[in-house]
Amino acid sequence: MFVAGIDLGSATGKVVIMENDRVASTVVIRSTASPEKTAALAIEEAASKIGLKAVSDLEYIVGTGYGRSGVSFITENISEITCHAKGAHWLNPGIRTVIDVGGQDCKVISVNADGKVIEFAMNDKCAAGTGKFFEAMARTLDCSLDEFAALALRSGNPCSITKQCSVFAESEVITLINNGERQEDIAGGLIDSIVRRLLSMIYRVGAVPQVVLTGGCARNMALVKSLEVSLGIPVIRTKEDPQITGALGAALFAQAKALIQNK
Repeated sequence: MFVAGIDLGSATGKVVIMENDRVASTVVIRSTASPEKTAALAIEEAASKIGLKAVSDLEYIVGTGYGRSGVSFITENISEITCHAKGAHWLNPGIRTVIDVGGQDCKVISVNADGKVIEFAMNDKCAAGTGKFFEAMARTLDCSLDEFAALALRSGNPCSITKQCSVFAESEVITLINNGERQEDIAGGLIDSIVRRLLSMIYRVGAVPQVVLTGGCARNMALVKSLEVSLGIPVIRTKEDPQITGALGAALFAQAKALIQNK
């Protein structure tokens, strides 16, 4: 029995197909202007990897993420917070705090020993501290996101960045460039400014070990290391791509729902 979880974010669409409690296929693609089209393209690619021909080959599909509403072939929708908690707990049952930094929001989620959400804090009002912020700052520094992370890792004396709004931070970065500051230290300062913003949410919920970082920004190792230094505890690395954690949680819900449906 194959089931799927789809996480339709602002920047990417993620699909996880599961078979009998194992991950059978995963895909991450750039989002299109249409969530329905993104979902169709992502699920078609994930299915083709394991020889499935159509959506009808999937027993149950759970959707999550901003674009989940209105996709015609999704069986059921579940919130991102619940799916990220479920996915992170399945990857590591010792996880108690999930920090998700996605394309347009960031969340901190406290989970119990069963992987259920106890409490959460969320920033969805502006781009500060999200993937959109990193993309804007990388453009200002004329580099890719991977190069931006590599620059920050080489910083020996991070600049002090006081602005967290994308528009004002860009002006501050341009000023620093014109003042001759090293790109490495500007990138390092930007990472540290985002971590300070995350800490305000983390301390509201509580940083109970073990802590994991999920979402596309979890691939930024400069962000991971800065978080570890600030929290004073390790940030767990998962065996799967941290970007698919929400889709994985959705797939786990799909698996449970399909089993109930087939009883």
